[in-house]
Amino acid sequence: MASVSGIVKQIKKERDRVERELSGLNAALSAFVGAFKGAKPTGKRPTMPASARRKIALAQKARWAKEKARPKRTMSAAGRRRIAAAQRARWAKVKAQQKKAA
Repeated sequence: MASVSGIVKQIKKERDRVERELSGLNAALSAFVGAFKGAKPTGKRPTMPASARRKIALAQKARWAKEKARPKRTMSAAGRRRIAAAQRARWAKVKAQQKKAA
């Protein structure tokens, strides 16, 4: 009988060792799965309440209205004439240099 009790003790020892290994593996597996579960949502996509969407839409429309309310920057006719005259003078100078070089 002594040998049977020794065998039983060895089997219990082996079972305890395997349990410890399995619990360690389970912990590692759950940590691994938990790390990736947080990174990618696997369930349903979270939805936004209609009231929140409405608030966002109204805020965006207010931003657009504010942007459109700014006065447009226009150039006076006199300013355009001055720029055109300066440009004509520049081209005349370039053409004169080209004529001189040729």
